[in-house]
Amino acid sequence: MKELLSSGRPVFGPFMNTTDSAFVEITGHTGFDFVVLDLEHGTASLDQLQNLIRAADVSGTFPVVRTPPGNLHMIGAVQDAGAKGVVIPQIKTVEEVHKVIKSMRFYPEGERGVSGVVRAAKYSTMQSEEYFKMSNENLLIIQLEGKEAIENIDAISDIEGIDVLFIGPYDLSQSLGVPGQVEHPKVTETIYEAVQNIRSKGLVAGTFVSSTEMARKWIDAGVQFIGYSVDILIFANAAKRIFNELNNLK
Repeated sequence: MKELLSSGRPVFGPFMNTTDSAFVEITGHTGFDFVVLDLEHGTASLDQLQNLIRAADVSGTFPVVRTPPGNLHMIGAVQDAGAKGVVIPQIKTVEEVHKVIKSMRFYPEGERGVSGVVRAAKYSTMQSEEYFKMSNENLLIIQLEGKEAIENIDAISDIEGIDVLFIGPYDLSQSLGVPGQVEHPKVTETIYEAVQNIRSKGLVAGTFVSSTEMARKWIDAGVQFIGYSVDILIFANAAKRIFNELNNLK
């Protein structure tokens, strides 16, 4: 994934609330670059998460997990389960980012709790040094979602160790007084300015889109990490389209 991002080409993946590993595996086989397994709005347990990550692994897609807001312990736990990237939501300040990095990385970059018997360490069959080095390469995605976060973006983007700064348009729209209106000029102008700041610091910018038209707009603006819709919405929209087509046959 880091090689893809360093190449400059956009990467695509859906957010997934599913607890069924088959849907993750299917998504991987379709060719998406990554999946974001969502523990913020989804209902999967850590036990279920391991199987969702396995499904991503076997279908050749990159497993990213979004942790619940403010849960520093979960940052290490999902990596123990095999997550190769972690999205940290609801980040607002420089201090919060430093706490995240301490929880994300092993020494010398951080203070993540150490266990060599977890799935990510192949249940103790990996050499410790290899495991620590590999884990410290996991992708760190900081999600900025409100006015305070955007106001602090210049300082946040200076922090070493962040791979992607992801702008969450829905919570941003709420903080700007237009909840849910992610294409409102207030929202799009704020995101555009944030993306330019991120790119000027040599970081990858990311955001969430719900259509290919929105994806095209943000790619043209310099966004590279594209979270495309949610598994539930993808299924619901496909089901509605098929039903309407069938209904027209009557």
